[in-house]
Amino acid sequence: LFPYTTLFRSMKRIERKLNQCKHILGNPYNAITAITIAALVFLIVVPVLEIIRTTLIWSPRDLRLTESAIPGNFTLFHWIRIFHSNISKTLFYIPLRNSLLIGISVSALSISLGSIFAYIVTRTDLPHKKLFSFLLMVPYILPSWYLSMAWLIIFKNERAGGRPGFLQALFSFNAPNWLAYGLVPVVVTLSLHYYAYTFLLVSSALNSIGGDLEEMAEIKGASRFTILRKITFPLILPSLLSSFILTFSKAIGTFGVPAFLGLRVRFYTLSTMLYSSIRSRQTVEGYILSIILIVMAMLTIFMNQKMIGSRKSFTTISGKASRKNLVALGRWKPLILTLLIVFIVLAVLFPTGILILNTFTLQDGVYSLDNLTMHFWLGASNPEIAAGEPGVFRNPQMIRGFLNTMQLVLTSSIAATLIGILFGYIISRGRSKFSGKLVEQVSFLPYLIPSIAFGAIYLSMFSKRNLFIPSLYGTMTLMILISIVKYLPFATRAGTSTMMQINQELEEAGLVKGAGFLTRFKKILIPLSKRGFMSGFLLIFISAMKELDLLVLLSTPSTSTLSSLTYTYQELGFEQFSSAVITIIMIITVAVYLASEKLAHAD
Repeated sequence: LFPYTTLFRSMKRIERKLNQCKHILGNPYNAITAITIAALVFLIVVPVLEIIRTTLIWSPRDLRLTESAIPGNFTLFHWIRIFHSNISKTLFYIPLRNSLLIGISVSALSISLGSIFAYIVTRTDLPHKKLFSFLLMVPYILPSWYLSMAWLIIFKNERAGGRPGFLQALFSFNAPNWLAYGLVPVVVTLSLHYYAYTFLLVSSALNSIGGDLEEMAEIKGASRFTILRKITFPLILPSLLSSFILTFSKAIGTFGVPAFLGLRVRFYTLSTMLYSSIRSRQTVEGYILSIILIVMAMLTIFMNQKMIGSRKSFTTISGKASRKNLVALGRWKPLILTLLIVFIVLAVLFPTGILILNTFTLQDGVYSLDNLTMHFWLGASNPEIAAGEPGVFRNPQMIRGFLNTMQLVLTSSIAATLIGILFGYIISRGRSKFSGKLVEQVSFLPYLIPSIAFGAIYLSMFSKRNLFIPSLYGTMTLMILISIVKYLPFATRAGTSTMMQINQELEEAGLVKGAGFLTRFKKILIPLSKRGFMSGFLLIFISAMKELDLLVLLSTPSTSTLSSLTYTYQELGFEQFSSAVITIIMIITVAVYLASEKLAHAD
């Protein structure tokens, strides 16, 4: 009987294992989690690994570089060419130096501006705080490169710009090249955009700090500067570090502003050199630069975690009620109000006005009444003006770009937000599980990858057939796919915060009633997450509307968007057209932002 008993026990063990597998696979949460992880790995991890593999393999095109190339074999040739060759200085080291200078300078200036504005708005008796808070956020709502376009119109000179700028035409001020192009204007324009990170984070931190500590310090005779240095600054340090990470990682990888203000004078950064390398068919070198940008961003995040981890406590909120001690501006109030208004005029109103005015000037650099025209808005094709390009409202290319933009933005916003809610469900229901933590970590990876590098990765992966997916290059499908993946971190954070607020008992009640997962998701979770859906949708919509870096390598004439059209017109020297297109983008973006604020206020 022994063999039969052993066989019986083995069959029982197999049966138990099969039942366990059936239970695991039959659980909707496990099935959805497995599909989600597989999709994230395929869309995020695999492309990065594939681009790394590409840089380590000889390709047939490498035969034009060296006769020793053996297509398909392993090589470090391209990495050596980047780091140690006669073109390394031009291709890598100078762009790296410029990128680091921009990152450090923009971070320092942005954090200084944002911290000062945050303190004035939250900790003083400044009047009209809500109005100033909105106006100080406008530069971030608009594309970062709109300021660079306005800068060119104002400061360009005849030496590098070909025609006089606003200051030269009206005041005979011939701006030197260092002021019109290169490092200085790039740092200034990016700082005027990214200070919003610090403004938001520090404002939130300052609002959470009670007045008890500061009041006790005042009683002890501490000066306002001592309180700032000894109490306020240490408590908002995490916010400052976070704003540094956000600003630095964005600044070193941004493409639009350095391209508008630097390429004309051969001022290259890693992002613009990446773009130029791929456009000049040095694709592998461009992929290596994208890997370097990714590594730099990840190292920045790692350093931030180490620095925050060295502090034992940053607690600013306790269970005790605490009042805020507002600093009375006194006789400084008129001066501070004046400086704030001047800043808003110079950083927001004046650049916007210059861009709009430029759309009505027939000839660059001429600001007289007889030079005003409506051609760039409503004019028919005229061979003597902008190579026969008709006005934007009569321009088929412009209409196509607008329709492409709306299709891209609406589709990617809706899809990313729905996926974010699903990911949020997995993360919130699996907080104690490895699967939930894995989905949360992998879905955050696209944020670490600079947009121009992410575009290069998807260009490499989807320019040819990949498993069951055909070549997607030159299609709107690819642009929608990369936008969804790139904005997953925003969507996932919004979805997670929403799902954390929905009690699991509601879902369990539906389960008791016999409702399947899809029914519960459709009838219970989606309706209850409506507000979170709108927040995530609007955040992604506004971000996608002004996106240039992500799409510049993937855009083709048939899939051009408003942002890529702006860059194309700028490259062709049709500044009036590029100003008109960016004006349309600004109008749509601000309108959507104001509508979202109104809806939120109505709720």
